[in-house]
Amino acid sequence: MKVTLGLLQHACTADPAQNLRKTLALTEQAAKRGAKIICTQELFRSQYFCQSEDHANFKLAESIPGPSTAAFQKLAKKYRVVIVASLFEKRAGGLYHNTAVIIDADGQLLGIYRKMHIPDDPLYYEKFYFTPGDTGFRAWQTKYGKIGVLICWDQWYPEGARLTALQGAEVLFYPTAIGWHPQEKKQYGQNQHGAWETIQRAHGVANGCFVAAINRIGTERPVGGDGIEFWGQSFVSGTSGEILAKASVDKEEILLVPVDLGSVDTTRTHWPFLRDRRIDAYGDITKRFID
Repeated sequence: MKVTLGLLQHACTADPAQNLRKTLALTEQAAKRGAKIICTQELFRSQYFCQSEDHANFKLAESIPGPSTAAFQKLAKKYRVVIVASLFEKRAGGLYHNTAVIIDADGQLLGIYRKMHIPDDPLYYEKFYFTPGDTGFRAWQTKYGKIGVLICWDQWYPEGARLTALQGAEVLFYPTAIGWHPQEKKQYGQNQHGAWETIQRAHGVANGCFVAAINRIGTERPVGGDGIEFWGQSFVSGTSGEILAKASVDKEEILLVPVDLGSVDTTRTHWPFLRDRRIDAYGDITKRFID
């Protein structure tokens, strides 16, 4: 089955309502241009607020289902498209998640995925905000194929990609917000970006599936200082890890990428990694460290 993926790469402002309007408009444009599965970048409704630990930022969260979910469901139904949207979820008082909603082409909310791996690094203070996900790794059968969704820091973990692929996911979507610390860019920037791209392409190789990574652009300084320079470069890689399309570093783009989901079965048959896995020997993978 051939299907066009739509990746929405753009900058974000300090106004959540404006960001939502923009993302909805880009979603509509992508649908009109032929995209059938459309994915937003991570936490698109705001600037990347995790650059500081500030209780005021919890006001950015919303319930799921909620107003943003409803708006995307309306578009999905109108244009018969599948939508993956990344939201800051308020589950209950004091309980928040970094969550993606998966909406099918009839407007139905198929389910949610809550980010499993939560980072805590300079300017990425996510543990202050997000409870680790409890949905497990999941795949959803949509009108246009079976997809898996993971979020940003999840993209560094082969276990998450594998467990999602083992449920039959043909495309792994990674809504993302990642960039350079400007003062480190000259020394480490090329290697940092190269590692990010390489690990995700490797997930495609190891699992014989497509990978779609959606990142934001622009430099954001919500708490002053140097901020984070997001590196854009959203991309889709093929079932052998090859880059099929890549967006720019600093331009707003709707990246439209046609893929043939039939190649997933072909690749997995000719490169039978799933067949040859030694599941009898992997028990120690559940240990924190092997002494």
